[in-house]
Amino acid sequence: PEDWPMPPIPKISYPGEEEAVIACKNIEKIDKKVFQKKMSCFGSLEPYTMHWPWGAGMFATSLGPDDACFVIGANWEKGSGYMVVWGWPCALQKWIIEATKVEECADGLIGKLIWHFVHHTPVHLWGGGPRWGY
Repeated sequence: PEDWPMPPIPKISYPGEEEAVIACKNIEKIDKKVFQKKMSCFGSLEPYTMHWPWGAGMFATSLGPDDACFVIGANWEKGSGYMVVWGWPCALQKWIIEATKVEECADGLIGKLIWHFVHHTPVHLWGGGPRWGY
């Protein structure tokens, strides 16, 4: 979709959460600029553009209780990405992701620490966002 302002994003939880982080940061920037009349010496108060989140191309697909596959590097182009983990190791990976995500939602320390870092990665190596985080 060359004429789209942003390519379609996978309908999985991580990209939605990442776009929510961008939207919240934009609200903070607009509030500082418009309502608080602040300026920034360190970085811009211009809103971030919406873009393909750096982690949107990574996902684990369940193939039953003891099987799954994990893909990285996928994008909006058909056939993109690389399957890097499969079988029981990926099923274990999916279980860990789910368990820590549920613990984060229950206000658990381990889940909050893991998922805070995931959503506040200081350096983005790919994707359309800023190289040095939000």
